[in-house]
Amino acid sequence: MNPTRPTGTYPFGSKLRPLFQEDRSPKRLFVLGVYASAVHAKWIGLDGRVLVRALAVASEPVIFWDGSGADRVIARIDVPALAGRLEPAGLAFNGSSGRSIDDDFLSSLGVARKDAWLCDLVPHTCLNPQQCAAIGREYEPRRHDCGLPQVDLPQVPRIFADDRRRAEVLDEIEEAQPEVIILLGDQPIRHFLSYQERRWRKLADFGDDYGRLHPVVMRDRRYQVLPLAHPRQVRGLGTHSTDWRLRHEVWKREVAPGLLGRPRAANILKIV
Repeated sequence: MNPTRPTGTYPFGSKLRPLFQEDRSPKRLFVLGVYASAVHAKWIGLDGRVLVRALAVASEPVIFWDGSGADRVIARIDVPALAGRLEPAGLAFNGSSGRSIDDDFLSSLGVARKDAWLCDLVPHTCLNPQQCAAIGREYEPRRHDCGLPQVDLPQVPRIFADDRRRAEVLDEIEEAQPEVIILLGDQPIRHFLSYQERRWRKLADFGDDYGRLHPVVMRDRRYQVLPLAHPRQVRGLGTHSTDWRLRHEVWKREVAPGLLGRPRAANILKIV
């Protein structure tokens, strides 16, 4: 099945690019997130005033990007002289989820990124309300006079995966042949796992079994799913729950180091 490849244009003209796992060899872990982030820039006007502290201006170079090379991406964007200039936004706005995946999830399990297959329910950037407000407040009033292109990026959806997208994710899982499927927060559980196993619809449904392995059958194959909080919760980024952050800290310290413990499990055998 060919994956969904939407189109769109960022502020200043970069084209929306969907992000998929590049190394398609089998992996020990499969990580399922929500939607891709973006490269964010600080937009500074001709008078030196900061117009937007962190504006999404390009797709991330790779899935679950760690923020490296943001200056090079932004330098390639053509900014008309009347529009001012762009600089990389603060570190918190570029690659925070990717760094969290490495530091708060994979390394705690003793797994390198090269041994993980990364995937999002929505494989591209989505504009959240804050980005929409910044574009409406600062970009649109200047667009005509500065000769800027119209922004037509998709907004954050209410439903993060339909039947077609769930089938695409299942295709990726079969290709990855993982031992464990990590689910990052409520949305992968609600919009993907609950269609395979109805008893779970959100992270809280796992109760005291946070960060433990749970057997699940998908397309006649057995996997282990590992429910964990979203990097936003784990890192305390924006609106978040202190409870999930503290639970994850306990998991990193007391559960994760011994959770896998062996090279590859034999639980991915096809049911006959």
